[in-house]
Amino acid sequence: MIDLNIKRYRYGLVSRIGSHTLSRIAAVVALVLTGNLAACLGAPHDMATLPQVRTSEKVGLRLVQTIPLPNVAGRIDHLSIDMQGQRLFVAALENNTVEVLKLSTGKPIHIISGLSAPQGVLFVPALNEIYVSNGANGVCAIFNGDSFTLIDQIELSSDADNLRYDRRTASVYVGYGNGGLSLVDAATNQAVGHITLDGHPESFQLERRGPRIFINIPSANQIAVIDRVKRRVMTSWPLKNASANYPMALDEIQHRLFVGFRRPARLGVYNTESGRLIASLDSAGDADDIFYDAVLKRIYVIGGEGFIDIFAQQDADHYRLLTQIPTATGARTGLLVPETDRLYVAVPHYGRQRAEVRVYELQP
Repeated sequence: MIDLNIKRYRYGLVSRIGSHTLSRIAAVVALVLTGNLAACLGAPHDMATLPQVRTSEKVGLRLVQTIPLPNVAGRIDHLSIDMQGQRLFVAALENNTVEVLKLSTGKPIHIISGLSAPQGVLFVPALNEIYVSNGANGVCAIFNGDSFTLIDQIELSSDADNLRYDRRTASVYVGYGNGGLSLVDAATNQAVGHITLDGHPESFQLERRGPRIFINIPSANQIAVIDRVKRRVMTSWPLKNASANYPMALDEIQHRLFVGFRRPARLGVYNTESGRLIASLDSAGDADDIFYDAVLKRIYVIGGEGFIDIFAQQDADHYRLLTQIPTATGARTGLLVPETDRLYVAVPHYGRQRAEVRVYELQP
């Protein structure tokens, strides 16, 4: 019997198979079992031609839903998701709100208001709590996931930004200020640790199988590598030939770090063991989010100049631009949810362009 989940098992991501992807794999397997694969491919026994089965599908992404944000003005920052409740949380930075969307209906269901330039939003399912980091006053506010009432808040020095949850220790990391990473005990909502950095931290990624955190520090033109057990900087990698390193994604299995630069607009691929630059490719400008899909072997770069660049990872050292998807001006943040084969992209209100969230289906 052919195991349809074998590729997902290999990367420890069995739950990430969406219905769309699984149905496509099943269709191919059915052809194999019925002996019709050769006729469908037009090349008997030539498995290299397998992608021809998907001739009706557009490569990369397919727009499947648009969710209007009628009361949102200005720049939109990061997103988070409640998988079980099918809710999407959108940090509307210049609107000073977090918009709560119901994905099944494609409509807003609640607005968390009274915020101060919210930049990061993080839903923690185990606690049913929503963390919101505020750039203007440095407060990390914590809300109940059902009533949306304020539970607690953590006062940081300034510019509270990106948020990450560490499942192993039930901790939340908050990047803030002119060079700080705060460790918050999610059970008590108390700051229990601090790591000093050389500048304001932008995107950062936590290893799941190791103790390291990789942090973009554009003001210092470096990537800092943190030991989160010892709570200190292990090393830093100086960056050359490019600057303004904001978004980041991690391929932990193959020891690769994907970094988005704005000056010039480039995607840099680094070896996480040595810090060596492996590849550098032109990419969409004004990128603020990058995502890596370990199953499809793709990197999604969301650029505010109005494009999503999709790069194919041929192997750990070789990459190529697969396709470029037009979006909208200023649409530079989003969220990849591999479990449902969806990529969410936030589109800001810009001139006649209305604020919305565009929902794309990943295409094999």
